[in-house]
Amino acid sequence: MINEFKDFIAKGNVMDMAVGIIIGAAFTAIVTSLVDDLINPIIGLFTGGVDFSNLFWVMGGGEYASLAQARDAGATVFAYGSFFTAVINFLIIAWVVFMLVKMVNRVKASAVRPDDVAPEVDTGPSEKDLLIDIRDALRLRA
Repeated sequence: MINEFKDFIAKGNVMDMAVGIIIGAAFTAIVTSLVDDLINPIIGLFTGGVDFSNLFWVMGGGEYASLAQARDAGATVFAYGSFFTAVINFLIIAWVVFMLVKMVNRVKASAVRPDDVAPEVDTGPSEKDLLIDIRDALRLRA
């Protein structure tokens, strides 16, 4: 059982996955900062400083100054602002990841030089071509 575990850990895919998770966690901190510290203030500037995450509707009635107060009081709230903020954050993160993947693909494409590409090798006629030639040669003999 220990040998099977060693084989499992030693596989390249597991190590690649671990590196991906670690890089993903670090990247998440960067993107979160980008969204919270740079993009959301710009959106707030255009919307007049409205904090979408604090938009809510109390379903059972009642008035609360903030979403946190309503939740602390145990009120049933429809927190549409939090959902809207999550959707905006997702779209921003998806755009950043798209741009990152696009950049990586461009770097990979520029790294492949024509010398690295194997030339096409002419393998000669196909099996079908050879059989047609044999058939034609047999017809000429007859």
